Amino acid sequence: MATGTSDPRSLPVPAERPAGRTRVSAKGEQTRARLIAAARTLLAGDGSVPFTTRNVAAAGGVTHGMCHYHFQDRTDLILAVIESIRPEWISPLERAVDAPGGFAERAERVIGLLTQPEGADLSRLHSALHWFALNDERVRAGLAEEYRRWRACFVALFQVLADERGGGLDPRPLGEAAAAAVDGLAAIESLDPEVDGAAAVRALMHGLAATAGAGG
Repeated sequence: MATGTSDPRSLPVPAERPAGRTRVSAKGEQTRARLIAAARTLLAGDGSVPFTTRNVAAAGGVTHGMCHYHFQDRTDLILAVIESIRPEWISPLERAVDAPGGFAERAERVIGLLTQPEGADLSRLHSALHWFALNDERVRAGLAEEYRRWRACFVALFQVLADERGGGLDPRPLGEAAAAAVDGLAAIESLDPEVDGAAAVRALMHGLAATAGAGG
């Protein structure tokens, strides 16, 4: 069948149709990406422009109807934004933990990521997402799932320590404690830039590791 040349008239048809679908799909993806970018900008803004699908459409340079073609409502837009920022704060952490090395080496990679200053845009965006999560169950569920994935990175890190130490060390409470402390530290740093985040995170990681060793 791959060499079906008995009827040349049939050859252009399968080539034309996928190409047409590809062009339409690419244009649709570009429109969707513009809407997500516009939604992110509004969410991270100063609140002077209300977050509505109409305002997102206007900011993205598309019609309101086209916005609703891609997203049913503003909650769908927020969920898309939540997914779109994963490469900025979760994926690097996952790669740092998954890369080769022992606990100490992986912990240093994680510390290096965690102590990089968070951009004002991303900080405001996270704050806005938390606010919407208080009032929208779907947003809350979506954001909670992302945080579960984020916390899982810390559990995976301490799983490496558990594998090194042996003795039935449970990595989950250690990882969850580290994640909670890091999250709290980020909130403190946003209010007081004089806090030495690098020293605090390093003391936290190594302190938890030492405590786990003593407990074993």
